[in-house]
Amino acid sequence: MFLSFIEELRGAGLKVGPKEHLALLEALDAGVIEPRVEEFYYLARATFVKDEGQIDRFDRVFGRVFKGVVEAQEEAADIPEDWLRAVMERMLNEEERAAIKSLGSWDEIMETLRKRLEEQKERHQGGNKWIGTGGTSPFGHGGYNPEGVRIGGPGRHNRAIKVWEKREFRNLDNSVELGTRNIKLALRRLRRFAREGAADELDLDATIAGTARRGFLDVAMRPERRNAIKLLLFLDIGGSMDPHIHLCEELFSALTAEFKHLEFFYFHNCVYEGLWKDNLRRHGERIPTRDVLHRFGSDYKALFVGDARMSPYEITIPGGSVEHDNPEPGAAWMQRLTATYPCAAWLNPVPPMEWEYSMSTTLIGELMGGRMYPLTLDGIDAAARALLRPNAR
Repeated sequence: MFLSFIEELRGAGLKVGPKEHLALLEALDAGVIEPRVEEFYYLARATFVKDEGQIDRFDRVFGRVFKGVVEAQEEAADIPEDWLRAVMERMLNEEERAAIKSLGSWDEIMETLRKRLEEQKERHQGGNKWIGTGGTSPFGHGGYNPEGVRIGGPGRHNRAIKVWEKREFRNLDNSVELGTRNIKLALRRLRRFAREGAADELDLDATIAGTARRGFLDVAMRPERRNAIKLLLFLDIGGSMDPHIHLCEELFSALTAEFKHLEFFYFHNCVYEGLWKDNLRRHGERIPTRDVLHRFGSDYKALFVGDARMSPYEITIPGGSVEHDNPEPGAAWMQRLTATYPCAAWLNPVPPMEWEYSMSTTLIGELMGGRMYPLTLDGIDAAARALLRPNAR
């Protein structure tokens, strides 16, 4: 099984050889991990993966090779599992949708949910009050309500103000090359080449000139020529961004190839007090956003990528996050980021004609000072212009 694992990794483009294979076997013989699948996964990943952009390819190979060995362990839920199964898909006409009224403020919605959880004693489907599937109540999933609290199951309208289920998002893969050439050309404005760092590159012209002048071989070295632009990349992942994964992978691949000074972080819907680099560990290995603000200076440029589609509560109020009880609203963190990094822009994969129909998109656009651009070649070019000038639109 290990040999087929090695071959599969090579086929996926990871540089794996006998050295890494032997290192893994030695670690297993030394008993550095407990005999659990999860610990073996992280040991193998640490051994074979040398670039964070290859983690997703490693995950796919690992799941394929060890299929049947790995068993997903879901977190326990207080709500019975059979309540969360979608048994009907109710299609509402315009009159029915127009009849649905919002319950009011955030506090009223959450208080109503608490009371119904206490009162409800059985499973429910359809209807407009109880927690279940396919109805017009704001609680449950598979139905329609403009201010819903999704409890389990798939969403339909990308407008839930809370999501109560375990969700796993996959990392972007920077190996995607199809279509990245044009993106790289669009990023040409962000090229400021300079030679810096250690002299580890052969300077052929200087070597030839020095050898001719001295009469013996005179090897001259020079620092590598790199793009001096420094970029912080913030990527919205999961949920309504799933349909845009391929496009974002093309952008991610182009950026990692273009910029040597690139740091990336994931977030979901809106930036809050924590970011992450690995979606499999995003619940346990958060990076405080304040640390990012303190670690990277204002000479970095900030590029956000996301559809900005969410409940407005996620941006405007404490506790509005779709996944956790955030002590500060998303708007506060966006303001801190754009103040620290005045050269900032937001790329949106959703067509601009749809932005005006989303209140959250309008709010994010205002927080960005109007520096939101479509994730197209023209949009990337416009974003590159904005990143070169503080607060430019």
